[in-house]
Amino acid sequence: MKKFESFVYGILDSKRKKSLVIFLTILAFFGSLLMFPSKLVLAKMLPGKSDNTFSIYVDTPLGSSIEQTNDVSQCVIDVLQKEKEILNLELFQGQGIPLDYAGLVKGAGMKRSENVAEISINLTDKHGRLEPSFLMVQRIRPIIKQRCEPLVPKTVIKFIEQPAGPPTLASIVVEVYGDNIPMSRKISMQVADILAHTEGLVDIDVMADDIYNKFELIPDKEKIARSGLSVEQVNNILYLAFEGMVIAHKNSKNSPDQIPIFLVLDDKTKRLNDKREDTLQSKLSSLNLMNMRGMMVPMSEIVTIREVESSPMIMHKDLNRMINIIAETDMVSQVYPLLEARDTMIEHFSKEFNVTKDPGISTYMFDLHLKDPKTGEKYLLRWDGEMKVTLDTFRDLGGAFIAALILIFLLLVIYYKSFALSGIILLGSFLSLIGVIVGHWVANFFTSETFFLTATSLIGFIALIGISSRNSLLLIDFAKSLMEFHNMPKRQAVAVAAATRAKPIMLTAVAIILGSALLAGDPVFGGLGVALISGTVAAVFVSLLFVPVLMDNSKAMDFKPIKQKNKQDNISITK
Repeated sequence: MKKFESFVYGILDSKRKKSLVIFLTILAFFGSLLMFPSKLVLAKMLPGKSDNTFSIYVDTPLGSSIEQTNDVSQCVIDVLQKEKEILNLELFQGQGIPLDYAGLVKGAGMKRSENVAEISINLTDKHGRLEPSFLMVQRIRPIIKQRCEPLVPKTVIKFIEQPAGPPTLASIVVEVYGDNIPMSRKISMQVADILAHTEGLVDIDVMADDIYNKFELIPDKEKIARSGLSVEQVNNILYLAFEGMVIAHKNSKNSPDQIPIFLVLDDKTKRLNDKREDTLQSKLSSLNLMNMRGMMVPMSEIVTIREVESSPMIMHKDLNRMINIIAETDMVSQVYPLLEARDTMIEHFSKEFNVTKDPGISTYMFDLHLKDPKTGEKYLLRWDGEMKVTLDTFRDLGGAFIAALILIFLLLVIYYKSFALSGIILLGSFLSLIGVIVGHWVANFFTSETFFLTATSLIGFIALIGISSRNSLLLIDFAKSLMEFHNMPKRQAVAVAAATRAKPIMLTAVAIILGSALLAGDPVFGGLGVALISGTVAAVFVSLLFVPVLMDNSKAMDFKPIKQKNKQDNISITK
């Protein structure tokens, strides 16, 4: 290590070289931070997870028939059947698939209507498949949407993957709060339109019932009584004509329950050719009931037709009326589309409302408050979904990181009784962030998809604080002992300490790198592995080059020699 000792001493003995080391370190630190706004490194809660299954949700407009929903579903199935990696799939018409990890929070178990369908897809084993499931979804999504959504206007087809972390309603959720339901719906549609035109967002959907016109059949009780009929008779014939009904039950020794016998007219008879009132009136005229006097009474004489608007479902959260707008990210971080869409929303809604941002830094710091200047009505746009989980996680990890720094600093101050030396150790540890960020940038060149800086990456960075602090502690303690017990000049002591401790520091780094290499290829914990590997490499360079420069410039390192009885021990230095 004599050569490295001379190399370090040469840097410490030259003001120009020391300034160059400090400048390059600062440049590397701020350069790595600039990789976030320049999008060279993207942050995300967790990366895409390759699984053996995914689901597709088909939502046709409310009021669509089961046949229309089936047409869209069969179109999706026709595209999927061409994929060689799909083992089998199953269509659940008018209902959700059996609850899975993703469906628990997406409300799949509550679906019971003709305008919904879900398709469950099983793939070949992920370990023998070249294409991960999330890349397959990204590839076939535009094909299916372009071919199948136009079959029924306003249809939304959503691709649901099994989440790598905690399940959420969607990657990005915008909650619109307001007591004026019609205005809230209008705002929701405008928000959905902005999200649809934001790059990187797909599967946009407004979770509110569509308002459509329908016909109500109202039995006239007075006319029914005069005709010698009963309201029950009228209701039964109407159900038979349009829906069907249970008319009896059958017992079977093979079934513990009674088997209902369902009577329904054939499809051609009960179907209407169009949606006009005249067609419905003609249908009612063809339905006749025999009264008590044996006379046939047409339904059109005792039933009134009235065209009305549908009554949409009203959703509440925390006792406040709200509407959800959801969107998924197409292999991008949630942060950048959110910021872009939020800026567009501020500009758009400022034309009609007084828009204010949420004050302070909190979980809801991206919220927007709208106030109608004419009526004084207030509305709230709140961001939720995986974006909120990401903010909460990064906030908690950031708090854990700050707490770790404070505790380490306090321990070091107690040990060294010096704020300067404690600061040098913490600064050297913090600079391992350079390696963490640069390592994720380099990892992008070796992966087919974007390698995100994730929550597990931050866990690795927090773990590096202790490792990096240990490196600096070794240097300071060894240099201190050389100065106190061997009366060695500070600059020489720092150079000898760096050269002597370089070998154990590097061996420790190699052990960490080899141990973390197993994690680097994992889809979820890959960020942890890359953070430990690249952060350790950066910590070695910072410990052996930057920290010695700080030690040489610090007056806190001016330790006085301690007198000893045995003065025969000498340590030489090659300049």
